[in-house]
Amino acid sequence: MKILVALKQVPARDSILEIDSSGRTFNHTGLQSEINEPDAYALEAALQLKDQQGGEVVVLCAGPEEAASSIREALAKGADRALHVLDDTLEEWDPLSLARLLAKAAETESPDLILTGLQSDDTGSGQTGVLIASLLGMAHATIVMKIEVNGRTLKVKRELEGGWFQYVSMPLPAVLTVQSGINKLRYATLMGIKKAKSKEVKTLTSKSLGVPAGHKVVLERLSLPRKSKETVMLAGSPAEQAAQLVEKLKFEVKAL
Repeated sequence: MKILVALKQVPARDSILEIDSSGRTFNHTGLQSEINEPDAYALEAALQLKDQQGGEVVVLCAGPEEAASSIREALAKGADRALHVLDDTLEEWDPLSLARLLAKAAETESPDLILTGLQSDDTGSGQTGVLIASLLGMAHATIVMKIEVNGRTLKVKRELEGGWFQYVSMPLPAVLTVQSGINKLRYATLMGIKKAKSKEVKTLTSKSLGVPAGHKVVLERLSLPRKSKETVMLAGSPAEQAAQLVEKLKFEVKAL
């Protein structure tokens, strides 16, 4: 079974972001990067399926040269090889153009299953997986919590709203977008890090794949969230004040 995992390199979650002088992006100088967290869970799901079913896990990552560090991390965790679509302009591409690029790269592997995270931590569009499925004409499911493989059939558990779940059966090949937190992420071992150095990383470009440059998404203005404080005085008897407090915690703060 060949599983392709599409992952993205994003700024580290604990990074302190500073808006640059243009006001349209943040300053990348000295910024630490990591594997997009939802994609890390997709990678772990793929590695667990490989442990159960055999086969290989191939990582697909589109991005600049710096993305090589995330690719090597995925290889150190157990992926067998990788495809790196090298391009410094992908940050400006719209989701459909990026999906076309990834779908074209995926076609070169003819995978049985494509996994990706539900969305990226930076743009959060949540469109990549379903667009790839549509472009390749594959069955797909989103917000996947559990994956079972039986021959050429998948059974997946999807998370719905309000604590509900849905169980769906579908044929392979398929594309699944994986929900964060469905499994426990593994760490790269020292042996895995050593082996990663000798694993194949094939470099591709949009030109070699025959994909034209994507449409640009222009961000007009970027700003940090405004911090504000507000004090509300509750009036009435202790019982009335308690009732008001519970109502505000439920419907305004949404802490209950």
